[in-house]
Amino acid sequence: MPEQISFPILTAIVFLPIIGALLVTLLSDRRPEWVKLCAILFSVGTGALSLWVLASFKSSNADFQFVSQHDWIKAWGISWHLGVDGISLFLVVLTGVLFPLVILGIDPHHDQKRYFAWLLLLEAGVMGSFLSLDLVLFFLFFEIVLVPMYFLIGGWGYDNRVYAATKFFLFTMFGSAFMLVGIVATAALARHDVGYLTFDLVTLAEHASFATNTGRWLFFSFAIAFAVKVPLFPFHTWLPDAHTQAPTGGSVILAGVMLKLGTYGFLRFGLYLFPEAAVWARPLFLTLATIGIVYGAIAATMQTDLKRLVAYSSVAHLGFIVLGIFAMTSQAITGSVAQMINHGVSTGALFLLVGMIYERRHTREISQLRGIQKVAPIFAAAFTVVMLSSIGVPGLNGFVGEFLVLIGSFQTARWWTIIATTGVILAALYLLWAYQRVFHGEPDEENSTFAELKLREGMVLMVFIGIIGFTGLYPKPMLERIEPSVDKLIEHVVSHSDFMPPAEIMPPAEIMPPEEMELEK
Repeated sequence: MPEQISFPILTAIVFLPIIGALLVTLLSDRRPEWVKLCAILFSVGTGALSLWVLASFKSSNADFQFVSQHDWIKAWGISWHLGVDGISLFLVVLTGVLFPLVILGIDPHHDQKRYFAWLLLLEAGVMGSFLSLDLVLFFLFFEIVLVPMYFLIGGWGYDNRVYAATKFFLFTMFGSAFMLVGIVATAALARHDVGYLTFDLVTLAEHASFATNTGRWLFFSFAIAFAVKVPLFPFHTWLPDAHTQAPTGGSVILAGVMLKLGTYGFLRFGLYLFPEAAVWARPLFLTLATIGIVYGAIAATMQTDLKRLVAYSSVAHLGFIVLGIFAMTSQAITGSVAQMINHGVSTGALFLLVGMIYERRHTREISQLRGIQKVAPIFAAAFTVVMLSSIGVPGLNGFVGEFLVLIGSFQTARWWTIIATTGVILAALYLLWAYQRVFHGEPDEENSTFAELKLREGMVLMVFIGIIGFTGLYPKPMLERIEPSVDKLIEHVVSHSDFMPPAEIMPPAEIMPPEEMELEK
């Protein structure tokens, strides 16, 4: 049974940044230092609560923990229902850690009061999305995140920011419209099985049953919204523009946690609510994920703008996550959840570093950058570690997730996995080639004055690099908390569909002791 506690810590995690955003807007513009301090305090407080949840989380428990459930709009069956399990735990922690780092490490060029207020509201929306166990509540938070990000891109972005912000908003609103219809239809059609109108995720998943075609239509109404948010090929076209035009802080948050709302949505709502439809749609999503991996890697190789290159790399990395989700093995889905975290850390750090390059050189064109390693060796070393993490070098966090995804997917999606593996090779190609052109060689006159890392920048990057190294060398604490919830989800899919996970691979005879071989005979 879900575990409940007396102190509503998850509710506090959602509301604390909202309170911070309101207080920031009430502070005077004449005291900008108080505005930033307020934003830091509330974001750090939210992060501390998320770490408290991590420390108190029972790794062997596959159920939802720290549950907070209250009637909200009782007549409509809508409740305030929050909970966290192994699938959402580290996404909540990543959100809690990433926002303080962005606020501490990046200053807006103007109007910092509105900037920090939008960031705190965005944090509340992301936290609410990862914690919601009611469909209407999830939809509200899922939509709330669009507004702050739209204004962050449109207000603090670069030359073509209005176009990029509008494109981002229209694409994601288009997908969300389908999900809203699906949410209402799901609750209405499930009323007969449940006995009353409810939007509660757990109740609907455990007690509602849909006709085959009905379940498939409902699944796709959710899947379209999640595919756009990931974004999955061919719904990806808004992402490079949004990343390129967004301010550095917006890009870090977009890559770090916002894109994970799509992949998390597939796991929490797609597979859990509609297991038969998800199994039926496996070939389609495995194909789209594989195309996205190869296409994103090739497109990244061809980019001349360093930030746009990293943006296309996200399309490829997120393709690996979707591949693991629809492979539907314990290893693959566990790897996908781990890769959501790893991608958020490594790609978020890459966007932070690219932003620092732009602040120093006022250009992101690879052809205009050269020899930075010679004049800023510490900066180059930090970029190297983060880049190798994104490539998936063993010993760093990127390897853990991709390895589990590939080894788990090979069991149920062999040919898709073989093709997807080329994305690993291409990732090494485009990132190493970009590094060679930007950091190697002799710096020209403009690059010879490139500034070394400042103390504040170095401290922020050390947090990223520390996470990259720790989870790469010792992923057990993360994986042992993720796996029980993943196994429970797979059991749910198996019991509600005709999907059969692969049988356990027996140890080969040549490594069995002779006495055991005799017993086998």
